[in-house]
Amino acid sequence: MRILSVFGTRPEAIKMAPIVMALRAMPGVESRVCVTGQHRRMLDDTLAIFDIKPDDDLDIMTGNQTLADISARVLTGLDPIMRAYRPDFVLVQGDTATSTAAALTAFFNKVRVGHVEAGLRTGNLLSPWPEEANRRVTAVVTDRHYAPTEKARRALLAEGYPASSIMVTGNTVIDALLHVADEVSAPGPIRDKLDGRFDWIDPAKRMILVTGHRRESFGDGFLGICEALRQLAAREDVQIVYPVHLNPNVRQPVFDLLASVPNVSLIEPQDYRSFVYLMTRASLILTDSGGVQEEAPALGKPVLVMRDTSERMEAVEAGVARLVSTDPARIVGHVADLLGDRRRYAAMATGANPFGDGKAAARIVADLLGQSGVSPLPIPAVEMGQLALAIG
Repeated sequence: MRILSVFGTRPEAIKMAPIVMALRAMPGVESRVCVTGQHRRMLDDTLAIFDIKPDDDLDIMTGNQTLADISARVLTGLDPIMRAYRPDFVLVQGDTATSTAAALTAFFNKVRVGHVEAGLRTGNLLSPWPEEANRRVTAVVTDRHYAPTEKARRALLAEGYPASSIMVTGNTVIDALLHVADEVSAPGPIRDKLDGRFDWIDPAKRMILVTGHRRESFGDGFLGICEALRQLAAREDVQIVYPVHLNPNVRQPVFDLLASVPNVSLIEPQDYRSFVYLMTRASLILTDSGGVQEEAPALGKPVLVMRDTSERMEAVEAGVARLVSTDPARIVGHVADLLGDRRRYAAMATGANPFGDGKAAARIVADLLGQSGVSPLPIPAVEMGQLALAIG
């Protein structure tokens, strides 16, 4: 069985890594990886952590690339690879321009598509933009929908996709996270190196970890986020750590408004291992990232989502996340509420993680093998225990 996994951004690489590892371990499977380079440095750092060496690299990234640029270069770059390799399945992940263009390229070549993390919806095409539309377009040409939660499965059913094409798997990000979290928490050289690298974090203060990159927040949204962080930095009991995304639409307002503010540490984007370490050190996480909304509850970290809508409402409904928008007053108010009320903080920190048990990759690979007629019986042994050894 030939399977081509296509991804281009760091979040995609993190969530596809457990599947690539599981496929690599399977007899009777020829697994090929194509990266598009939609993100470049952040993607390469993640590939190194998981010891993934792409078979093909489209290397599409250019400065200030538009969504049309990305889509066009993925379509034209991937098509000859698809025609030469003739995979049985193409696997794509999530909601990026890479995932949608790759799924369309597979469809144009009459190759079956497996969509990892399928079925997330807000119902608003403009929020998140363009991710909501990317997911819907990808779904139309998908043969196997790998929904992370029951809520995602119901969304796909409501859109008319057959129940037989949908499988609830959990989210593969939990597979990757649990291994890396154990790695950075265990005594040893990796933990020692990270402790030394981040020895400037003040253990006497409550660290607030921040991420932000959503296109719909460019402009006024990021101005609001920066104003909220400026106000929060005036608290003597907190330290704000913000790995700033490489997109100039993010970096310019963040550095212009926060670079000289005491109690705010603006740092470069971190590799995945380092970012997981920072999450384990944080008291509270502010983010607009979809992946972080899934990861933070698994680590017992309350997360405030700086967006108006979320396609991961399971976290909000479980009480482990709150939607706070980009309004400074709301952000500051919710932070003050959590840091000032131990019971409310504890309720969020100890809530159940709704996004899986760390065995999503094994379920997806078992289903793929079942589609080809290959016996799925070997799959249960290829869970994160074995994958951890492969990842090293």
